[in-house]
Amino acid sequence: MSCYKFCVFSVVVVCSAIYSGAVELTFELPDNARECFYEEIAKNVSATLEFQVVTGGQYDVDVTLESPTKEVIYRQVKQQYDSHRFTAEVEGVYAACFSNEFSTFSHKLVYVDFQVGDERPLLPGMGDHATVMTQMESSITEVHESLKKVLDYQTHHRLQEAQGRKRAEDLNERVLWWSLLETVAICTIAICQVVILRNFFSEKKPSMMYNKM
Repeated sequence: MSCYKFCVFSVVVVCSAIYSGAVELTFELPDNARECFYEEIAKNVSATLEFQVVTGGQYDVDVTLESPTKEVIYRQVKQQYDSHRFTAEVEGVYAACFSNEFSTFSHKLVYVDFQVGDERPLLPGMGDHATVMTQMESSITEVHESLKKVLDYQTHHRLQEAQGRKRAEDLNERVLWWSLLETVAICTIAICQVVILRNFFSEKKPSMMYNKM
């Protein structure tokens, strides 16, 4: 990697860390539980709510998004994943609630990405001037867009890997218990067969025969 490309890459990494406005988290949602997350949003500011159930039950959850006036602006019932973009009509605290109240024993692991506002300019004053961008600015913008795509792909594949691993663990546990059950059944049948065969070929005492007669 040349010195020029290395400098561009370093600048983009630093700027991406500074200007990232997204809130990402993964939390556990117990059975018969409801969890809410709150975000203060100014008027006419756009935001995006994205979620995905990683593990648990049928991989579904109830989701509602409420405005500061308690108006439900988004609702999903037993949904595995979805993304909703909206513009705040009033300023205040918006609540994103996830419910697992319909489940009696399944815990859920839910991934949430709450992005508020548009992304700020990558470099100070980049959006102010009307002239053509320099080679450095163009390279930084291209690398920045590529890095965002890489992060999105990594997040997607990380969630898919977590789902696959959980399903494999569940399948392995079911196979283990089924194998143990089959082993117990085979041993029980074998013991019963031995006992029955021994009764067929064992000599009966004369007193026992007399009592039967």
